[in-house]
Amino acid sequence: MEKFTTLTGVAAPLDMINVDTDMIIPKQFLKTIKRTGLGKSLFFEMRFDDDGKEKPGFVLNKPAYRKAQILVAGDNFGCGSSREHAPWALLDFGIRCVISTSFADIFYNNCFKNGILPIAVSKEDLDKLMDDAQRGANATLTVDLAKQEIRGPDGGCVTFDIDPFRKHCLLEGLDDIGLTLQKAEAIETFEEKQKMTQPWVHRAAAQPA
Repeated sequence: MEKFTTLTGVAAPLDMINVDTDMIIPKQFLKTIKRTGLGKSLFFEMRFDDDGKEKPGFVLNKPAYRKAQILVAGDNFGCGSSREHAPWALLDFGIRCVISTSFADIFYNNCFKNGILPIAVSKEDLDKLMDDAQRGANATLTVDLAKQEIRGPDGGCVTFDIDPFRKHCLLEGLDDIGLTLQKAEAIETFEEKQKMTQPWVHRAAAQPA
């Protein structure tokens, strides 16, 4: 998983509440188990019309926001079904950070597992950041995870809280597999010992299905 340290990028304003996971990535795109290729279908029904043409009014279709890396959204972002494809689609599009006042729990946890930083801020701070994000090409924010700060284009600063363990994992680029591999030496030692004390376990595992 790619490390998240400091991100400076264009912030796109999505001034909507209750953006659910079906809006983020509709159900017809859930057939794949690959984490790549979903960015083109992100917010599909809001980005495209029935003929597959872009809707010019949708924020990510506007020239200033086509390469946005930060999303500033309304309350309760990521609600609905517990599809991990939602953070996959955001990440594949290029979104590394989502800022809102609140997130659905499962979506929030899935973000950390996929290298996306979800930041919960107060309504007052969100209004400030939404205003910054509505500046088009000048809508650049800097998110500093180590300092837990969001800095705006005019020098304003918003601080945020984050669980220390989740912060550590993002800074070091550790997903669940990465965390397990940190214990690789201990796992190997245990398995070698088990081969001596419980050889039948390994014999059974080696048998063809």
